[in-house]
Amino acid sequence: MTVPLSGIPLADHAAVYAALDQAGFTDVWSSEVAGADAFTPLALAAAWQPGLRLGTAITPVFTRGPGLLAMTAAALAETAPGRFALGIGASSPVLVRDWNAVRFDEPFRRTRDVLRFLRAALRGETVDEVYDTFTVRRFTLERPPAVPPPVLLAALRPGMLHLAAAEADGVILNWLAADDVPRALAELGDRRPGFEVVARIFVCPTEDAAHARALGRRLITGYLTVPAYAAFHRWLGREATLGPMWAAWAAGDRRGAAAAVPDEVVDALVLHGSPEHCAAQVRRYADAGVDVPVMGLLPTPELAASGAEALATLIPRLGIAAEA
Repeated sequence: MTVPLSGIPLADHAAVYAALDQAGFTDVWSSEVAGADAFTPLALAAAWQPGLRLGTAITPVFTRGPGLLAMTAAALAETAPGRFALGIGASSPVLVRDWNAVRFDEPFRRTRDVLRFLRAALRGETVDEVYDTFTVRRFTLERPPAVPPPVLLAALRPGMLHLAAAEADGVILNWLAADDVPRALAELGDRRPGFEVVARIFVCPTEDAAHARALGRRLITGYLTVPAYAAFHRWLGREATLGPMWAAWAAGDRRGAAAAVPDEVVDALVLHGSPEHCAAQVRRYADAGVDVPVMGLLPTPELAASGAEALATLIPRLGIAAEA
């Protein structure tokens, strides 16, 4: 499950983590956009529910200096030895440039360089290196983790997928349908033992299809108009189905862009229906080759009406996917 859950203060997440563990969830993964940072919710999970595995999906490679990113990852790896995976990625110009005042230059090379730096630094090595996109002089972690965390790479198209296969410990997929997974995995080639495939999956567990599709359209127009995601879905073969959305968005017609997203695309990318139906759809990702399907829980009318009470019922029903 993606944490933290919206509408619940971080201070109240001890009960959430306990409920996830009891329902059969094995992992909690954080994201980092404009809510909580990627590490604080996981540090709380490490203290409150030490049986859960932790992961970031993802930590941007631009918004922290290389040394700080290594220190933060090392601290969490020390807190949860053998139970933490560091997911990194390029993120987007909006998050990096517009919100964090950092230039979004050469995202592929920056991601590659940070990946190489982290793998060396987290092993406790002294890094004194001129990379293509930055230089690090004589950096050594004072507290290198006894168990260096695996470093996973967020990847969409062949370039990043090939880099993940060659140099990372795993890959993190996002914004793809279960039927798209084989296309992405084919670019990885023969995977090394222990190489892990993680996928973030949006889940809106309600039988109010109108609500789920309206929310899904807003998310799709917000994300898949970002150039990297648009190129990803063109590569996946959605030029015909999403072309009208891209055209309307480029013309400044935001409402028209959302209306142009077909139901079939929404239903493939934003899982909805009963919790049991959503769990069955999540299992399709596992059947397609995903090792860790990570649900991202979206708001529903039921959660809005009943809050914690509805959540207490929902988590065990979604947990059948974790147990299957």
